[in-house]
Amino acid sequence: MRMTEKGQVTIPKGIRAAAGFQPGSELTFVFEAGRVVVSKEAKSTAADKRPALRAAAARARAHMKPEFKAMSSADIMAFIRPV
Repeated sequence: MRMTEKGQVTIPKGIRAAAGFQPGSELTFVFEAGRVVVSKEAKSTAADKRPALRAAAARARAHMKPEFKAMSSADIMAFIRPV
C-alpha cells in the first residue's frame, strides 16, 4: 500500500468491514509502540458537544432583545418561519 503526497491511504475493504468502518465513520489515529492504531470513535462523543452548543446558545441569547429572550426556541422558530 502506498501513501499519497497528501498523506492519504485506502483501508482495504476487508479490513473496513471487519472493523465496522462505514462511510462517515469518525476514526481516531494513535501512535503507540511504533505503530499507528486506527479505531472507530465512540458514539458518546456526540454528547460531549452539548455543553458547547448550550454555551453558544447562551451567548446568542445574551445579544437578543428582551422580548426574544423570554421566547422558547419553538416560539423563535415560529416567528422567523414564513407563513
